[in-house]
Amino acid sequence: MKKLLSLIILFVLGLNVVWAQEADSSYTNLEAIFNRPFIYEAQRGASSASIGGYVEGNTNYFTTDGVTDGFSMELRRFNIFLFAAVHERIKFISELEFEHGTEEIALETALLDFEIHPAFVFRMGILLPPIGYFNQNHDSPKWEFIDRPLVSTNIIPATLSEMGMGFYGKIPAGKHKLTYELYVTNGLQDGIIANTENRTFLNAGKSEEMFAEDNNGTPSFSSRIAFNVSRLGEFGVSGYTGIYNEFEIEGEPVDDKRRVSLFALDYNFQLANLKLIGETAWVSIDIPDAYGQQFGNSQVGTHLDMIYPILKRDMLGWKGVTLNLINRLEYVDYNRDEFESTDTKIYDEIYAIVPGLSLRFSSNTLLRFNYRRHWERDFLGNPVSKTAGLQFGFASYF
Repeated sequence: MKKLLSLIILFVLGLNVVWAQEADSSYTNLEAIFNRPFIYEAQRGASSASIGGYVEGNTNYFTTDGVTDGFSMELRRFNIFLFAAVHERIKFISELEFEHGTEEIALETALLDFEIHPAFVFRMGILLPPIGYFNQNHDSPKWEFIDRPLVSTNIIPATLSEMGMGFYGKIPAGKHKLTYELYVTNGLQDGIIANTENRTFLNAGKSEEMFAEDNNGTPSFSSRIAFNVSRLGEFGVSGYTGIYNEFEIEGEPVDDKRRVSLFALDYNFQLANLKLIGETAWVSIDIPDAYGQQFGNSQVGTHLDMIYPILKRDMLGWKGVTLNLINRLEYVDYNRDEFESTDTKIYDEIYAIVPGLSLRFSSNTLLRFNYRRHWERDFLGNPVSKTAGLQFGFASYF
């Protein structure tokens, strides 16, 4: 650990550090990993390499059916970005995440982009498959809510990083933009069903081994097509599919090939002063017969974020501070199947609502106050628990 931190510090000292600038609103979701403040100066030619990042922390106070663990605080994430303009048309970007101090360290992105044409760019490295809106656009300072959407983490396994390659491009359409992405990656692994959750859980299909090799020698494919309408927003359609299980050992078949597939719709619209952000994802998984019906073959989840500015003014020496009224609605169904014996619905689902306030000092820095309440139902449809809690926190690029 000390060696890793020392290397990072030495690398940082060798770079021209560039402080945060205002975000560029013309960026599409396709360019999310480059829509970060520290990159702007490098793109203007001020430096060939730059460092940036973000930090977020928050308090937690939750009760579940009247039982509470009390008040606590956490430094949830400290992420470091490295960017270099290797050549006029070759870019390098990486992201190293420290979660809860140094409890978990993960390399989320490390890739090179080779621009053949603005409409045809080759990318290779550890990349973020374009599933929905959130996976590529997950930086905390961009969001008004402390917790990530349930659909984005429990249905879509964000943040999902994979070794892969592919192409992307941006095609002008008058004042509007059409973007596309197409990648081939190693893919998710057996943990989708071989996990401690006792349910189908795509997030458990992630593994460090994914960066070194494919567990079954068959690549996965992901793609996203989006239309960005000037002064309105963006609508995207995306998909992901691949074989997740190890079906052969030393050339001998041990199982059928079992596929996992995701389909997602996402949007980011500005209607007058009201901003709407959301995504809906559907999952289909081939589950072995040996697993019980608590492992669903089909899942779905959705969320809708509503952000409305109620005050924008100079405040206590800060210029242009914005106070937002916010609300999130979300739903996750881990098992859309039916009981074979009775043809009745299997449950295992969560409903949640998250109202709150956010105070933005700039596009880079904000304070957030959220009230979270969610209702869970178990496999049989019984109300398992009701959870409610308060969170207060901050997030900022640097």
